[in-house]
Amino acid sequence: MSKAARQRSARDRLAEERRRQAQAAARKRALLVTLSGLAVLALVVGITVFVTTREEARTQQATAYTGPLAPMSRNADGSITMAKSGVNAPVLEIFEDFQCPICKEVEEASGSTIKRLAAEGKVKVVYRPFQLFQAEPLSSNSRRAANAALCTPADKWVSYHDTLFEFQPPEGKEGFSDKDLVAWGRDLGITGAAFTSCVNDAQKGGQVDQMTRYATGTRKVTGTPTVFLDGRQLDLQGQLLNPTALAQAITAAGDPTPSSSGSPDTTR
Repeated sequence: MSKAARQRSARDRLAEERRRQAQAAARKRALLVTLSGLAVLALVVGITVFVTTREEARTQQATAYTGPLAPMSRNADGSITMAKSGVNAPVLEIFEDFQCPICKEVEEASGSTIKRLAAEGKVKVVYRPFQLFQAEPLSSNSRRAANAALCTPADKWVSYHDTLFEFQPPEGKEGFSDKDLVAWGRDLGITGAAFTSCVNDAQKGGQVDQMTRYATGTRKVTGTPTVFLDGRQLDLQGQLLNPTALAQAITAAGDPTPSSSGSPDTTR
């Protein structure tokens, strides 16, 4: 083979090698692009699944009460007063346990009526939550809910109170987890670390015990709900579950007009 032929052959081999290298580089770039695309897709899918899972897990989201409402204030003993300024009578005291199914029924039936009458200045309401149940899992459910309610700022009390009844766990089932109790507070705008710590660390447990002793010992409450109007216990079926009759009783208690017989009303 001539020298010229050998040079052409070398050039051809070099050109072929460069062509193969260029093709390999192109395939490598294409593979990298594909892998990068798949990684981004996997990340997007992962984020979507994570967010969807979190949303599915938060099916119980608290919503704020938006109806008529009197100012709220927390008392030294942990109870909550709902009353317009200057309204001191009649007094409606509500002893309740957030795990109590009948308490939930009363709230659903007459809760809005009680709030409305307080907003109209016709009654002073005092909420006295406590731990009635002593058998598990009701006992722990009741205690966690009562503790969280006592951790709640007064201006959020009604919304949180209503939320606890709305999401009350079925009897015999464990519920009112600390995670949910904190999340419901966050839904209602209670975002401070103090509330979270108060719930998670059961910081109001001592006060729950005090309120329980007051209810069952001092006031002789044996069941929930127990509701007193100026010290007189109201009837469950006839008044507490009948918002019309309840409103009539509250209105009559606040009416200073003497009874029809002309004698002062001494039942209060």
